[in-house]
Amino acid sequence: MTFARPETYHPETHDGTRSRPSRPRRLTAATCVVLGLGLIGGAVTGSWLTGDADADGDRGNFAAAEQLWHSVPVDQLFPRTLDGEGAGPGGADRTWTRIAVAPDTGCEDAFDPLLRKALAPVGCLRLLRATYTDATRSHVTTVGLLFTTGDFAAMASLKSRFEREGLDRRTDLMPLPYAAQGTLADRFGAGQRASWTLSVLTDAPVVVYAVSGFTDGRTITEPEPAEEAMKSGATTAPAQSGLGHEAQGLADRVERGFRKTVASAVDKAS
Repeated sequence: MTFARPETYHPETHDGTRSRPSRPRRLTAATCVVLGLGLIGGAVTGSWLTGDADADGDRGNFAAAEQLWHSVPVDQLFPRTLDGEGAGPGGADRTWTRIAVAPDTGCEDAFDPLLRKALAPVGCLRLLRATYTDATRSHVTTVGLLFTTGDFAAMASLKSRFEREGLDRRTDLMPLPYAAQGTLADRFGAGQRASWTLSVLTDAPVVVYAVSGFTDGRTITEPEPAEEAMKSGATTAPAQSGLGHEAQGLADRVERGFRKTVASAVDKAS
């Protein structure tokens, strides 16, 4: 590999001294510096929005995220409608409509005892939940944001344990739905859970989950985690009905929206 001579070097006029960059070149260099800084800042924000930020970026956003449960409007955390482009089986589009928002609560009666025990190491500050239905009004899905009292290390440890032991795939650790009376979800109880997903974040003190079922109140004898129900060729009832896609699609979009909210809060603070 060879490098050309610097632009400031002109053989025909060289007198042993370094010529001074012209004003246009100085302006170009300054512009490149500004653009470079902007790209670096954008990359940091963008990587956090997709869950790929480094440890320092994670810790900076962590502090901002833990304060948001009481200051962000519910329509921002759980929009009235959510579009899921390509989120359905075979890449079909989905649209979900919010039909109920639960009052923010603690976690005492919000989870089955075993899941509550598994989440205990990070504590429970507040639980926010909303239930959605699909465009056909045949499916219902509850999405939850559990704000914990755990610090950065505690969240990382819990995430590692869930992944290592497969706790997010155990049917005895499914989240409970929010069955709002007088809505399409009023028969959406523990026995109606068909598919679910649960994600422990490490860049925020938050656990994101979603659990889906049918609006007709049918009992599900073999619920299946969304990851399995979304696999090509799966033949279980949750897979054939697309309920794995419902749970995963809604959880992903609520989590994405939450990350954008945190990024915006960090930008305003800085």
